[in-house]
Amino acid sequence: MDIEGFLMNTREVKLSGHIIDSLTLPRALDIIMDMGGDFKIIEFEVGKRKTDISHARILVSAEEKHLLNEILDELSEIGASIAEIKDAKLKKSVKDKVVPDDFYSTTNHTTQIRYDGEWLLVEDIEMDCMVVVNTQKHRAYCRPIGRIKKGDMVVVGRKGIKVTPPERPRGKKGVFEFMGSDVSSEKPILSIVKKIASEIHEIKGKGGKIAIVGGPAIVHTGSAPIMSQMIRENYIDVIFAGNALATHDIENALLGTSLGICVKSGEAMARGHRHHINAINEINKAGSIKEAVEQGILKEGIMYECVKNNVPVVLAGSIRDDGPLPDVITDIVEAQDEMRKYAQEVDMVIMIATMLHSIATGNIIPSKVKSICVDINPSTVTKLADRGSAQVVSIVTDVGAFLPILYNQLKLLAEADQ
Repeated sequence: MDIEGFLMNTREVKLSGHIIDSLTLPRALDIIMDMGGDFKIIEFEVGKRKTDISHARILVSAEEKHLLNEILDELSEIGASIAEIKDAKLKKSVKDKVVPDDFYSTTNHTTQIRYDGEWLLVEDIEMDCMVVVNTQKHRAYCRPIGRIKKGDMVVVGRKGIKVTPPERPRGKKGVFEFMGSDVSSEKPILSIVKKIASEIHEIKGKGGKIAIVGGPAIVHTGSAPIMSQMIRENYIDVIFAGNALATHDIENALLGTSLGICVKSGEAMARGHRHHINAINEINKAGSIKEAVEQGILKEGIMYECVKNNVPVVLAGSIRDDGPLPDVITDIVEAQDEMRKYAQEVDMVIMIATMLHSIATGNIIPSKVKSICVDINPSTVTKLADRGSAQVVSIVTDVGAFLPILYNQLKLLAEADQ
């Protein structure tokens, strides 16, 4: 059947993969109908075994061309590709930080663009960015708008683009069978944490990398020693945080308090409100966190273990920061770029009790990175999903309960290997 020109505002799209198990096919049809379009399924091949994939070709139509384009944009978010094989269209940027009006906005899913008759993998993929093609090297790169330069060849429109989202596992394949489930505090926490520990154990066994995105509640709840132990035992490869986690970790290491509250007894200390400023002052006198460790001023804690075990820490600043510590990157664009150096290399990200840093990390990691968000506030994990990080497994619980269970499970797995 030749569908080209069947209707003026009609396109054929393709879906491939476990499109039934992952609910991709019904989601695609819902999108078309909810947005006022129409469809006709012209081919549907169902994979019968677990190793088989399914294929569907769908004719999508709409009364107006702009409506059809909007529908196609939404379908591309869930992995649909326009059937005709044509090269992606490129336009030149006329000014730094300026892109053509019809620019293609990326998802965080694996993306390819067709250029000069071949499919190019878009490198360093993340959401809400542009695709820039180096026409001489035949390479495609993901770039935020702030990094666009005059003369960059930017992908525009929808032709010649393939997006492949991660698929829901078929059968019982660990914690990520929970992917896309509703946020709830009534999930079986122990069972999920056991599966997370198993995933971490497997990743580290293959030489993979784990990132922690941490908030100060890690220290407030008395969990800093557990995270310190995890760093010593090589479970953590990079930490993204803000001034608060580092400051209160150092306050705890130097004075035994966090926000002036004794971490061990839970009692407020006299003049404890000064303690976090004292901590910043001591690091300022030393010159940096690393120099404080080398000078013997800082002798324990999360930051201490990161220095001792060569674990990179990216501290991104905020308008509300006290101090901040000399290690904090106060230029937000610079902080984003520093996080990007590590984001593409990690296999799992665990986001713990920090809404803003979790959302920021979710924005820059590919969807193939296994992601877990732990927060006592359900709105934190909800906001992550709302902003496009649908691959995140959510755990609504206190970090003071989560980290001890996780570490104990990791110990049990390590002992079983011996």
